[in-house]
Amino acid sequence: MTDYSLLQEQLRSMTHAERDTIANLANASALLYMSLSGINWAGFYLVREGQLVLGPFQGKPACIRIDFGKGVCGSAAAEDATFLVPDVHAFAGHIACDAASNSEIVVPVHQAGRLTAVLDIDSPLYGRFTEEDRAGLERFCAVLEDACDWQI
Repeated sequence: MTDYSLLQEQLRSMTHAERDTIANLANASALLYMSLSGINWAGFYLVREGQLVLGPFQGKPACIRIDFGKGVCGSAAAEDATFLVPDVHAFAGHIACDAASNSEIVVPVHQAGRLTAVLDIDSPLYGRFTEEDRAGLERFCAVLEDACDWQI
C-alpha cells in the first residue's frame, strides 16, 4: 500500500523553491520509480504540437513520440482522462514500448486548464494499479501542476 500523502509532501518539499518544469518532472519520476512497488517505468510525455513527446522518466528506453488517440497514453491525452488499464494486451491499439509491461496507468497533467503532459506508469504485474493509485496519482500530479512554470 502506497502512502500517497507522504509522496505528495516529498514532492512539495522537492519543488517548493524550484519552478523549472524539466527538473521537477525528473525528480517526480525518480520519486515515483523508487517509491512504488511492482513498476518498471515511470515518467512523463509532454504535449508538443498535437503529439506526446517523451519527457523525464525512469526505466528502459521508451517510445519517443505518441499521437493523440494512439495507445494508452495517446488515448488518455485525447480524452483528457486518467486511464487505468489492468491488462494492456487487451487494450485496443496498445503500443508496446516494453514487452515486459502488463498494466498501466496514465494521468493527465494541466496548466491553467490546458493539457500539458501525461504521467505514465507501467508494471510487469497484471492489475497492478487500483482506484487508490488513481486518486493518489491524480493528487500527486496536482502538486506538479502548481509547482511548475510549464515554459518548456
